[in-house]
Amino acid sequence: MIYTYAYPRPALTVDIIIKKKAGNSFYILLIERKNEPFKNQWALPGGFVDIDEEIEDTAYRELKEETSISDIKLSQFRTFGKIGRDPRGRTISVIYSGELINLKQKVKAGDDAKNLNWFPLNELPKLAFDHNEVIHYYIMHKKSS
Repeated sequence: MIYTYAYPRPALTVDIIIKKKAGNSFYILLIERKNEPFKNQWALPGGFVDIDEEIEDTAYRELKEETSISDIKLSQFRTFGKIGRDPRGRTISVIYSGELINLKQKVKAGDDAKNLNWFPLNELPKLAFDHNEVIHYYIMHKKSS
């Protein structure tokens, strides 16, 4: 049976915050976007949830496609859904986070990531979408816990 729904539905995405510790500093992994919107700008890795896919599975899939990272434990952090956060339409994003412990794991840009780089927490570039706000909430949460 096919159901119809009279109301518009938002798109669902995941974004992933990956941090690593080097010395006494923490770094966040960002991708440089290959495609519009925000082509050539830095962003968190992530993407759209497939219709037949669990949300957590999307986080692991997108992370592997865009960064090659697979040896990591992710935890759901928070949901962001402010109107206007994505120029393609109403988008709600479930944020996952994890810390890269296996520093020998190869990290390489792939899929719709043109490039990737580790940025110190206190030296982040201007990010696509609302990702500066997402990371700000993450940092504040980590400081308070």
